[in-house]
Amino acid sequence: MTTLLTGWGRTAPTRATVARPRTAEEAAELIAKAGRRGVVARGLGRAYGDAAQNAGGLVLDCTALNCTGLDCTGLERSWHVDATGLVTASAGVSLHDLMTALVPRGWFVPVTPGTRYVTVGGAVAADVHGKNHHVDSSFGAHLRSLRLLTADGSVRTLGPGDDLFWATVGGMGLTGIVIEATFQCVPIETAWMRVDVERTRDLDQTLETMAATDDGHRYTVAWIDLLARGGRMGRGVLTRGDHAAPGDLPARARGNPLAFAPRPLLSAPPWAPGGLLNRATVRGFNAAWYGKAPAASRRIVQGVAPFFHPLDGVAGWNRMYGPRGFVQYQFVVPLGAEDTLRRVVERLSGAGVVSFLTVLKRFGAGTPGMLSFPMPGWTLALDIPAGQSGLAAMLTEFDGWVAEAGGRLYLAKDSRMSADTMAATYPRLEEWQEIRRRADPDGVFVSDLARRLRLC
Repeated sequence: MTTLLTGWGRTAPTRATVARPRTAEEAAELIAKAGRRGVVARGLGRAYGDAAQNAGGLVLDCTALNCTGLDCTGLERSWHVDATGLVTASAGVSLHDLMTALVPRGWFVPVTPGTRYVTVGGAVAADVHGKNHHVDSSFGAHLRSLRLLTADGSVRTLGPGDDLFWATVGGMGLTGIVIEATFQCVPIETAWMRVDVERTRDLDQTLETMAATDDGHRYTVAWIDLLARGGRMGRGVLTRGDHAAPGDLPARARGNPLAFAPRPLLSAPPWAPGGLLNRATVRGFNAAWYGKAPAASRRIVQGVAPFFHPLDGVAGWNRMYGPRGFVQYQFVVPLGAEDTLRRVVERLSGAGVVSFLTVLKRFGAGTPGMLSFPMPGWTLALDIPAGQSGLAAMLTEFDGWVAEAGGRLYLAKDSRMSADTMAATYPRLEEWQEIRRRADPDGVFVSDLARRLRLC
């Protein structure tokens, strides 16, 4: 079936033939018939840009790969957890489904991004990171093995000792189709978090406080008010959390401390007018969000879902940006390059750029993934409505600053970076390309992102 596809940002739609294999054998048959425009895997469509699009080619919707066989229903999920928390899951299983099953058993996924609605295969392909990167690194650090369907139709079992393993982790689906992954989960006693919240007066205090206190908590993140100027520029709300113990819980939750059944509470309208998220509305939201946060608060008890995935509470929240969609811009700069981060924030604040959600995190050690995004340093993520005046030129200027500082942009969020910027910021790109060529000499696996960045 020919379908118009976009990323989560709803920009740059392209049309492709979409097929939905349920087994590795079905996927191999489809790959063999892919044609000259090639094929790419797609999960739940949460890459923000064009990573899971393939104009004029084939896209494999891999969400059915969570089934146990040809006759399975959508309720039968292909995953298993042993007594040590080692999970083996099919690529199409979502983190939402895994967490719904694992949390009541006393296990938590090792890394979760800002949404539960990503598949295991997508988590591998993007080497997703979360609020615990400074302690636990990214998803790839917890992988023990994966099964990869390669261009010749064979399924290879790979481990951390294989170079193709690390080309696949963060490789954006361009080395093959992840069929299954095995990874280590984290033991928990409750489905709740013990949370500290603190307001910061400006960017310097935000950075200083995070650097001084992050290592005392497993999960940390800061929300930044980009519309604050002058002495308030970069003010934020710093949230730090750890998995709660039973004794931390209110009495009402102690009877069933591992209860976990999250679902969206609201749904965005199917159509929202352009300009709904403008400078006035976002400024009002920022003032309210900053104002309601306590100056300093310790040991707030909060559920797992609102702590990790607040936006999942609104189904289809990306529609709130209107028909033109939005750009997410996420970069990382190394420790010691705080001046570059400050320069970006100053420019955005001075220009009054509207970013509904601006998130700052501190990264720890990365994985050996050749195209994996995280590195020790600071990462800033912005959600910016498309079409703001001067935005394209401004972000291109930022690309240069990030490259000069030794940083990079996140491929799973990118929708507009140039091939030159990609080559300048990913120093292991040529190594990755050589490994990919050996695994896929005919260039079967390709995407709109891959063509735009000349990855293949």
